[in-house]
Amino acid sequence: MTSPTRGEPVSLFNGRTLDGWHAVPRVYGTVWPGGPPLAEVYPVFTAEQAALAEAYPARWEVVDGAIEGFQHPDHPGFGGYLVSDDVYADFELTLEMNPDWPADTGVMVRRRADSWHGFQVLVDHRKSGSIGGFYGNGLAGFHGVPYVLDVSQGPDGAPSGLQLEDPATTLEPMTADKQTVLAQTGDPQAFLEAWRWQGWNALRIRCVGAQPVITTWVNDVLVASIDTATIRHPHYDAGQVADFLGPAGHLAFEVHDNDPFFGDARWARGARCRWRNIVLTPL
Repeated sequence: MTSPTRGEPVSLFNGRTLDGWHAVPRVYGTVWPGGPPLAEVYPVFTAEQAALAEAYPARWEVVDGAIEGFQHPDHPGFGGYLVSDDVYADFELTLEMNPDWPADTGVMVRRRADSWHGFQVLVDHRKSGSIGGFYGNGLAGFHGVPYVLDVSQGPDGAPSGLQLEDPATTLEPMTADKQTVLAQTGDPQAFLEAWRWQGWNALRIRCVGAQPVITTWVNDVLVASIDTATIRHPHYDAGQVADFLGPAGHLAFEVHDNDPFFGDARWARGARCRWRNIVLTPL
């Protein structure tokens, strides 16, 4: 591994191959560092499901200069990650994304190599989703989002764009803690005006600090910021998390599984997420 120079942008994807990345199944570990396995807390996640997730992970390929992630075409419903071979500490990451609807995906930072633990920047392009919010994978499951989204429909009933979700029809309630856990929240109307439906959208992630402050922008519109040193959430211990993850970690893209809570609302049959122009600048 060669350490990139501070302040010097480096491309993490050559547009042709998946060199520098490796695929792993989406399987669950402990709910927080040193805590119980997810299956003990949520018995619906059975050993049989875990075995199937190992056998039929999500797939990744390069199509027209972009990375595309999708569920196994013959055995859909199971997820996976595309993980960077190298680790990164403080950085600014820019990329372009183009997910189908619905597709529950995201970008992990400070991810461990040996488990699902890490901070996730959400790209939940689905009902009740957030694009640019945060989730603690195996980090007590904190959920920090400034607002939640739904799809608008055209005259023919087909999805035609994003809108704010009606709380009366939500699949996942917007509880007060999802906003209070954030250090900054952006303007939802500015986000909606900037979002390009069925097009390429720019995501920028800034991650700085041993207990990092993570900030996100979409199409240069601030979405949210979270200070992981000050999170108040059951079973979340900032010092323990920092020691567990270390000062640097892997990046990862996600294809979510169709878990028992959301089913096909997580990931439509045949849906794909797409990523390109992935550039990291060490800070």
